[in-house]
Amino acid sequence: MPLTFRKSFRILPGVRLNINKRSWSITTGSKNGPRYTRSSTGRRTTSMDLPGPFGWRRTRRTRRTG
Repeated sequence: MPLTFRKSFRILPGVRLNINKRSWSITTGSKNGPRYTRSSTGRRTTSMDLPGPFGWRRTRRTRRTG
């Protein structure tokens, strides 16, 4: 089983800094509403937990310039 590194820090209420081996991301939003995530790799994700075994997620990858 490979070893992975992932750490999440709560910076402010409703704001999290997520760090892993290759990138970092900022997540905003609450447990009961939609969450918005922006990654250092250019990925933008909007997700929301729905009642029962359902969930919703939309991911867009943007090109990095530079």
